[in-house]
Amino acid sequence: MENPALSVQILPEAGGGVAGFDWHGRGEPIPLMRRCEHLPDKHGVHIDPNRLSCYPLVPWSNRITEGGFHVDGRWIALARNRDDEPWPIHGSGWQRAWQVQSHTASEARLSLQESSATAYCYTAILHYALHGDALQIDLTVTNTGATAMPFGLGLHPFFPRHGNTRLLAPASQVWTNDGQTPLPIERITVPPHWDFRSERALPDQGVDNAFQAWTGDALIHWPALQLGLQVMADVDAFVLYTPAGGDFFCFEPTDHPINAVHLPGGPMAHGMTMLQPQAVLRRRFVFSVLDMRQG
Repeated sequence: MENPALSVQILPEAGGGVAGFDWHGRGEPIPLMRRCEHLPDKHGVHIDPNRLSCYPLVPWSNRITEGGFHVDGRWIALARNRDDEPWPIHGSGWQRAWQVQSHTASEARLSLQESSATAYCYTAILHYALHGDALQIDLTVTNTGATAMPFGLGLHPFFPRHGNTRLLAPASQVWTNDGQTPLPIERITVPPHWDFRSERALPDQGVDNAFQAWTGDALIHWPALQLGLQVMADVDAFVLYTPAGGDFFCFEPTDHPINAVHLPGGPMAHGMTMLQPQAVLRRRFVFSVLDMRQG
């Protein structure tokens, strides 16, 4: 997909994810998301979704412990889906091949049907569209199962640091963890060094925490490029992942924190939506380029 300002490379076979998102406003393309360096060849070489630029989070985000969870007295069993993770992670959509429903030069619509005897049954739709200097991603899920289930949606983008990257993402609460895993322990008021209600540099040390009470509006600022990327979403949580010494970071807009199904009060108290059979959940994410050069 492309227009005069932007280009986006989509891989339906790799979780419906994005392999590149570039801005062309200054001649040479500038990566707005980390580029996937190893694309599939004619032999269909597998791509690790964590090497992509972005992928969808459906029907839930991040990790779920204990091999599943209870809903209305039913046990929902979830299998591990990565050898290097002790818990199931990021739902199932990111590891599936999506079908192309339609596409044009500036839009693409993908679909996925998932069915499980013990867990989630759903139909998901991913709609990518370029509008001027903005990429809009609409993610929709329908519960096609026979019983009500807690659903959550999000995106998992990987952004280049491009030097001294700064972030503005007004959120008043953050979940602490033990520093060994990202599993949340306690929700607290954001401490000063993680308070992105004012623009500040990304921390140098590793962060892997879920923030809540977010306004749904953020700015990624690359001062060295005099360039910004505005993120707008109709969700109120995000996960910030900044690997120590890494040349990328993740700002993952989502509607629920990590392991929401096991947090006190249950999943709906933390942003997930209990969908009845055939009920629909929709989320929108927009990434808009801001040219910050003077004049």
